[in-house]
Amino acid sequence: MPILGSRFSPDGTSVTFTLASPKSTRVELWIYAAPVEAAPILKRPLARQPDGTLTATLTVSELPAIPPGAAIFYGYRAWGPNWPFDAAWTPGTAHGFVADVDSEGNRFNPNKLLLDPYALEVSHNPVTPQHPDPTAYLSGPSFRNTDTGPFAPKGIVLHMPAGDFGVKPTHPFRDEIIYEVHLRGLTKNDPAVPAHLRGTYAGSALRAGYLKDLGITAVEFLPIHDTQNALNDAPHMASLHNYWGYDSIGYFAPDRRYAADQSPGGPTREWLAMVKAFHTAGLKVYVDVVYNHHDEDDVDQGSGTTGKVFTLRGLDNPNYYELRSPSQPNFYEDDNGVGPNLNCATTPVRNLVIDSLRYWTHAMGADGFRFDLAAVLGNANAKGGYSFSADDPHNILNRAVAELPARPAAGGPGVDLIAEPYTANGNGQEQGKFPVGWSEWNDRFRDVFRASQNKLGFKPVTPGAMALRFAGSDDLFGPRGRKPWNSVNYIVSHDGFTLRDLYSFNQPMNNQPFPFGPSDGGRSAADEMCWDHSGDPVQRLQAVRTALAILLLSAGTPMLTGGSEFFRTQFGNNNAFNLDTSANWLDWPAAAKQTALTNFTRNLCMFRRAHACLRPNNFFTGTDHNGNGLKDLTWYTDSGAEVDQAYFANPNNHFLAFRLDGTEAGDTAVSVYVAYNGWVDPITTTIPAPLAGNSWFVVGDTSSAAETWGNMRAAGQEVKLTGNRYVVNGRSVVLLIERV
Repeated sequence: MPILGSRFSPDGTSVTFTLASPKSTRVELWIYAAPVEAAPILKRPLARQPDGTLTATLTVSELPAIPPGAAIFYGYRAWGPNWPFDAAWTPGTAHGFVADVDSEGNRFNPNKLLLDPYALEVSHNPVTPQHPDPTAYLSGPSFRNTDTGPFAPKGIVLHMPAGDFGVKPTHPFRDEIIYEVHLRGLTKNDPAVPAHLRGTYAGSALRAGYLKDLGITAVEFLPIHDTQNALNDAPHMASLHNYWGYDSIGYFAPDRRYAADQSPGGPTREWLAMVKAFHTAGLKVYVDVVYNHHDEDDVDQGSGTTGKVFTLRGLDNPNYYELRSPSQPNFYEDDNGVGPNLNCATTPVRNLVIDSLRYWTHAMGADGFRFDLAAVLGNANAKGGYSFSADDPHNILNRAVAELPARPAAGGPGVDLIAEPYTANGNGQEQGKFPVGWSEWNDRFRDVFRASQNKLGFKPVTPGAMALRFAGSDDLFGPRGRKPWNSVNYIVSHDGFTLRDLYSFNQPMNNQPFPFGPSDGGRSAADEMCWDHSGDPVQRLQAVRTALAILLLSAGTPMLTGGSEFFRTQFGNNNAFNLDTSANWLDWPAAAKQTALTNFTRNLCMFRRAHACLRPNNFFTGTDHNGNGLKDLTWYTDSGAEVDQAYFANPNNHFLAFRLDGTEAGDTAVSVYVAYNGWVDPITTTIPAPLAGNSWFVVGDTSSAAETWGNMRAAGQEVKLTGNRYVVNGRSVVLLIERV
C-alpha cells in the first residue's frame, strides 16, 4: 500500500498526495499559497487506484505562485452518497445536496475543506482568535453551506531532509523510571530557560540534564499531536481552553504551539532537536497518544445531523467513526466519555494508527507510547457496542507489537507500549488483559496505597493486598504470561491531584476563579481517597516521601508525575485539563525551596537503579534459588517472624516488611529490607538476622524524625545498624541494605 499523505519526490520536482476515503465518490485536492484568507491556486481531482486509495501527483512547475522551497498548504473537498458531485457546485452552495447524513452514516459536504489526517504539519487550529466561531464547521440546515476554505486548517507539505534524533537508548523497560509531564508546563515558568524558549520543545531540551541527574530514564510527554489550543491565551474564553491536549486534530503533526519556531517545518525540526538532546542524556522519550477519539467531537443529540466537519467525518464518517448501530446512523458509540469512538475495527483506522506510530517511531525518534483509554483500540465491534479482543492479530494492539515492533524484554531496538487499560464509561476494565508486549497503568496499585495512606480505619486494607502490589501484581499480569515490569505503578498522574494535593485537601477545589479554575469534572473525593492530614504540614510532607518510597521500592515500573519531587501543587484542582496558566505550570521558583525533597527523590531513584532486585525479570516465587539461605522474597511481621496467611488476610494489621535477595540479581547489597508502617503509632520492628559476616545498614527513613539527616542517604553514606531493632514511625517507610 502506498504511503498516505503528501510527499515530495526525492529530487523535489513533484509532490504526490494519497488519501484513504473508501466511501467517497469524488475527492478534489485544493492547493493554497497561504493558510488563511487566500484563494486556491490549483484544484485537482484525485484518481481512484486499484487498491482503493485516491492519489494525485503535481509537478512543482504547476505551482508557480509558490516559490521554490516554500510550504505548500492544502486540503480536500469530498463528495459521496449523501452529497453527490454536481458540476454546478461552487463553494457556499448546495448543488448536489441530498442529506447531511444518510442511512449509511455518510456525512460528505464539499463546503467543508478537509484536513488530511496524514498531514505532517498543520497550519493552524480550526478555531483561532482571528476566526473564533466554531459553528462554521458544522453541518445541518443552518451551517451546511458555510464554506470553510478561507480559514480552515490546512496540511503543510515541505521538501525536508530526514531529521537527526540521535541514538536511541535501548535499555529494557524493566529499568525505567518514568517522568510524566506536560511539555509546555515543564518550562513555561522556568527562569533557568531563556524567556523566548519557555514552554517549547527547545526549552524542554534544556531540562534533559536535570531529569538525568534526578535519576529519570524516560520522559513521558502529555499529548503533543496537534490539538485545539489557540484560544488558551484568551482569559475571556476560559471555557474553551484545552491545556492537556487529549483531543487530537492530526496524528502526525507536532503541536505548533509548543515550538519557538512556528514557521512551516519549525515544529518538526525543533521536536527532533529536543529528542536528540534527551537521547544524548541517555533518556527515552515517550509520547502520550490519543487514538480513541478525535477533536471533531459529537453531534447534536436531537436529530444527530449537526456536527463539526473538518477532517475524518467529511472523508468517510462510517469508516473512521463507530456508528451507534445500523438503525441509528446519525449517532455514535462513545466509550471514551468525550465523543465518538474512532472505529478501531476498520482497516482505515487501524492503518491510520499504525502508520502514525510508525512515523513517530522511525521519523520522529519516539521510544515508546502511552495510549489514552487503550481498551478502545482493542474494540472488535465496527458498528455499535464494545467487545474487547486481546488476541485478534489484525487489531491495533497486536499489530503494534508485531510491526513497530515492541521492545524485547531484555532490551534492544523497538518501542515500549503502555496502555491505559480501560474505557471511560466503565464498559471495559481490561486491566491485565492486554497482549504480551504491552505494559499497563496499574490503578490497583494506586488505589491500595492511597487507601492505606489516607483511609485506614475507613477502608479495609489487608497486608496481602499491599503485598500483591509491592511484588509486581502477579494476579494481574501473570495469567497472560507477562512480567512484573509490565505493571506501570503510580500514586498520582496528570489526571487527578498532584502528590502534594492528595495529602493536602479533603475534596477537589475545582471551582476556583481563573487562573486556578474553574475546571469541570474530575474524580470525587471518595474516588480520590484524599486527606489533608489534619492540616499538619509536617505530616503532609512525610506522606509525600512515603508515597515516593512505596512507588520506587516496589516491583514494577514506577511513574512519577512532574513536580512530585519538589512538592508541586495545583491548589486542590484535580482536573486542571483547561488551565494553561501559571497555576498549572511547574513552579520552578517554588521548587528551589524544596531541595531536601528533591535530594530525597534523587537518592531514592539512584538506589532503585543501583539494585536490580528491585527490578525483577520474573515474579517472585518465595524460594531460595541459589542455596544461600535467602528466599528471593520473604515477608515479615514486626516481630521478625515470617508472615502467614492469617496475617496477610487481617485488615487490622498495618505493618508489612519484605526482604529481597540481592545476590540473585548481582547487587552490591546481599539483601534489601523494606518496612512499611501504615498506622499512626510507631512500631519497633525486629530486623531479620543478616547472613554470616554481613551487617544491616540504614539507607532511608521517610518519617519526619529522619529529616535531620535528609531521609535518604546516597550510596556509600549508609549508617550501620546497631542491634536488630528499628523504630518504624507511623505512616512511614524504612529502607535497609545488607552487605559486608
